[in-house]
Formats: sequence, C-alpha cells, structure tokens
Amino acid sequence: MPRKILVTSALPYANGGIHLGHLVEYIQTDIWVRFQKMQGHTCYYVCADDTHGTPIMLRAEKEGITPENLIDRVWHEHKSDFEGFNIEFDYYGSTNSVETKEHAEAIYQKLQAAGLIEVRSVEQFYDPIKGMFLPDRFIKGECPKCHTKDQYGDNCEACSAIYAPTELIHPYSVVSGAQPERRSSDHYFFKLSDLRCHTFLHNWTQGKLDNQVVAPLQLEAANKMREWFEAGLSNWDISRDAPYFGFEIPGAPGKYFYVWLDAPVGYMGSFSKLCDAKKISFDEYWGIDSTAELYHFIGKDILYFHALFWPAMLNFSGQRTPTQIFAHGFLTVNGEKMSKSRGTFITADSYLQQGLNPEHLRYYYAAKLNGTMEDIDLNLDDFVARVNSDLIGKYINIASRCSGFISQHFSGELSDLETLATQGVVLMPNQSTASDAPTIETVDLLNFIRAQSDPIAEAYNARQYSKVIRIVGTILDYVNFYIDAHKPWAIAKVIEEPGQHQKLHSVCSVSLNAFRLATIYLKPVLPTLARDVEAFFNIAPLQWGDAKNLLLNHTVNPYLHLMTRVTQQQIHAMTQLNTQTIAPVTTGPSVSPKN
Repeated sequence: MPRKILVTSALPYANGGIHLGHLVEYIQTDIWVRFQKMQGHTCYYVCADDTHGTPIMLRAEKEGITPENLIDRVWHEHKSDFEGFNIEFDYYGSTNSVETKEHAEAIYQKLQAAGLIEVRSVEQFYDPIKGMFLPDRFIKGECPKCHTKDQYGDNCEACSAIYAPTELIHPYSVVSGAQPERRSSDHYFFKLSDLRCHTFLHNWTQGKLDNQVVAPLQLEAANKMREWFEAGLSNWDISRDAPYFGFEIPGAPGKYFYVWLDAPVGYMGSFSKLCDAKKISFDEYWGIDSTAELYHFIGKDILYFHALFWPAMLNFSGQRTPTQIFAHGFLTVNGEKMSKSRGTFITADSYLQQGLNPEHLRYYYAAKLNGTMEDIDLNLDDFVARVNSDLIGKYINIASRCSGFISQHFSGELSDLETLATQGVVLMPNQSTASDAPTIETVDLLNFIRAQSDPIAEAYNARQYSKVIRIVGTILDYVNFYIDAHKPWAIAKVIEEPGQHQKLHSVCSVSLNAFRLATIYLKPVLPTLARDVEAFFNIAPLQWGDAKNLLLNHTVNPYLHLMTRVTQQQIHAMTQLNTQTIAPVTTGPSVSPKN
C-alpha cells in the first residue's frame, strides 16, 4: 500500500563547508528516500541551513558583512556541495525564514500557555569590551581539574572533565581576550523537569504510547535515554541575550530564541515552503492526527536534542511527534578522527575538484552503513580497491563485456523469452560450502536475481545498506561466473557454426538482463549511473517493480563508457589539497559548535 512519508536530515550549520563526515548522513538519507520513491510511495525530503547563533554573528562581523549576506553565501556553497553528490532534496531552505519564525513563535506561545516556560536569573560571563554575554565555547582558561591551559568553558580536551565556565582558572574571552565579568540576566527555560514532560518523554522514547506503531528510537538510543532519565531531566535554557543573530522571543525585548530551539523548527519551515509550492496539506504531515510517517536522520551527537527537547516541544504545542529517529555514527578516515595535518579532513568540494566520482563515495558508504549508531571508516586504500574491483570490475564490466556483441551481430536487439529460458541456467560454485573444492549447483540465473527483490527491499527499508551491497555482490559473482563459463568472445569467433549464433545472442541477452536487474537494485545508491544505464537500454526510469520483468525483443543503444576507475594519484592530490584546511572540525551533522 502506498505510504505518505516526510523525511529530514539534520540541518548543517551555516558557518563552514560540507565535509565527508557530514555526507555520511545526507547520503544515507538520500538513498533511503530514493528507495521509497522507487517503491511508488509519496515521499518528501526537506532540509535547510541552520543559520542562527553567536558564531554566525561574530564571523559575519569579522568578514565585514551582515549575517544575512554570510548565510546566503554559505547556503549556495552547501547547495552546490549537496548537488555535487546527488543529494536530491524536495526543498532546501534556511532557518532564517518567515515560516520558521512563525512556527517557532507559535510553539513557544503554546508551551507558555501550558505553563511549561519559566523565567529565572542566571549568572554568566560577560565580555566588557565586546559588550555581550559569552557562550561556553567562547570562553577559555585553565582547566580546574588537570590545570591544562586554553581549555573551553564547558569541558577539558586534555582530561575530559566537564565543568561550568565560572570554574575556569584565569578565564578569558575568545572574542576580545578580555577577562570576563560575572553578570546576571533573566533567562527563559522550557520546564523539562515538569512531571508531564518527564512522563510523556519516558513513555515516548520507550515506544509505550498507544498511538506508537513502532519504537521511535534504535535500541542503543533508547538505552541511552534510560541513562538520562535516571540522571534526571533538567530545565532547558531556550534564550540568549542581545546581541544575537536569531529570532526575538515574543514579549521579551532583547531576548532571543537559542539556536537549538528554532533549528528543528526549520524542518517545519522548509516543509511549509514545499507545501506552498506543491499545494500539499501541511497538517496532513504535521497535525496531531496525522497518519503520515515522519522520519529524522541525525548524528548520534545530537540525539539529546531530537529525542527529548524536540518531541516535548511538538507534543505540548499540539503537533504530532516523529515516527522514528534514525541516528548514525561518525566517520573516521583511515581508522582515525579526521585530521587537518594528515589531510584527512576532506571537504566535499575538494573531493569533486579532483574529478573523483561522487557515486564512488555513495557506493563505499553504502557498503559500510547499517541501521545502527556504529561509526564507519573511510579507508582510502580500501576505497580505491573496492570501487575498482567491485563497482567497475564486477558490475560495470558486465555491460562492457557483452554489449558490443549485441550491437555488432544482432543490430542491438535482445533475444526473446524462449531463448532466455533455455540459456539462462548456469552451473555455479556453491558459495556456502566450507570445502576447499566447492560443490556445483545449478542456478536459474535470472529467476534467482529477481527473487532477491524482496530481501533487498527489506534491507533498504531497514537502512541495512551493507546487506544490500552484499546481496548484489553475490548476484554479480553469479553473473560474471555465467559469462566466464559461456565465453561469448569465444562463441563470436565461431558464430558461423550451427547453433552458435543463437547461443551468443542468448548469453549476451541473459547477461544484459542481469545487468539491468542489478541496476534496479543499485539505483538508490547510484542514481546518475542508473540514468546512464537507462539511456543505454533505451527505457523509462527504472522503478522497483520493474524487477519482475525482463527485456525481451528489445533494442538497446550503442554502449558508451559508464564509469572510470579511481586512481591513487587522485586520492593523494585530494589529501594534499586538504592538508591546509582551516575550517572547524567536527564529524557530526553540524559544521561547528553553535550557541
């Protein structure tokens, strides 16, 4: 039955470029969305730049431009990076929009009416030269635990201690270098400690509400929630003092919504823009009685915001809550954290500058990703080997090995069903045997491949892309064994002998039909390549249901080269280009800390 689905990815922060760590999330999401659309479901994918906060304000000031000019420039940079890696949003917006502001204000006012907003005085560090209260990450000093100097105001990178900024020894402002003063200011808090919030969130995170069809969190995420509940939920500071780039809180002059309040509201703001453009009902997806499905793909580092603050904001303002939140792990490169000095803090733009195919990375990430919060590793040597061996050697070469014979000897026309039925059986080594000398089994090749449609679909739906790649890998092994066993190049040399003409036609037609079926299964991962394959086969865009059918008595176009190999020289040039990268480093979904 067709489903109605709305999907989001975490919003990238508008304070730097997209890097390969960020792309783990957007590629993971894009693959899932493309699969749902191939299934015939109504599926919308929206995202936006996260544009508010002190870092944006200060960077714009440093560059001598307005925050609006800065976020507009970064928006275009981000959009270009995403398009370069075939990330296809139905709408990509900005949190600095009228729609996001209206939704944020409406949610706040409903929370206020429900008695879930309180105001209390907070003591903070204040920069007397800059004339502003300082976020934790804009204060440095000596760690009060291990006495390492130049540590941030919230935690020590040397000993991992967590503390309040006021505990720092000899603190100073990162903005001006001044010694900060302690000053008090009224702040606005969302009362997460309220029994209503605690009860709702405990039941929601554990999937115990009556209207929950599925558990909203992965098992490891739900277990993490239990730890936080045991520690007790604290009220959440949702305000910041002027000067601040963001939305002013209604009825509170000089007070602004903390960036993390309006950031997830950006999902609603972007979808509102899509609704206006496509005449979609907003309430059909966000209303309290919505039967549509809502999924958030996020990094595990922002689970707290999405699994506690966000559902509480939605529930107590009369909106529906997410169907599920899918958290993923971080990216390491060559087994270590991304590093500027080693050239492994790799930007999306630098990857593309070297002529590297974006679909190589999509394929490699898919081969690593599953439905858990485990980190994945981009091993650059393995990347080269796997792309060249599996993607080029086993998959692309099927078409290149057989298409020429179809063009040269059969005017580009594939054979009919009767011929395929007699020639589509192959003797295969049994891959499951533990013996050094594998047994032989008989496989009806095309029926075997078509029978993988449901297992592959289940794996896609569960975000187990590595399983998809393994199943397709087995298919490709079977097809290549079939080609090697029948040797169409040898048949072509004796094509005038009795029966050889038909045999060559059948072997190549079976192989190309197998290649088409494999393309259907890989299309969510390799959309551009799939489009080129569709052009080669002279067919309409492939849908998932097309795996039920074969191409019979069908004329294909002359084969054009589909994909080139990746070289070590390209990888070396990319890492060299990134050695001097100076952008802030995180491997989560945000480009830099925001406050």
